[in-house]
Amino acid sequence: MTAIWCDRCGVARAEGDHTACAAARELEPPRYCPDCRRRMKVQVLPTGWSASCVEHGTLSPR
Repeated sequence: MTAIWCDRCGVARAEGDHTACAAARELEPPRYCPDCRRRMKVQVLPTGWSASCVEHGTLSPR
């Protein structure tokens, strides 16, 4: 399934330029669920991060 929403800013991927979002995502975890646009619970650890959506579960680094 293709992501509908930007996981950094929460705006629809079809709207606007998300080049800055893609660059920032190289260094930081997602903030919004790419499937439903809900804010996710994010935990940043020295060894990585985890992000959880209430509806879609946990995302892990790719």
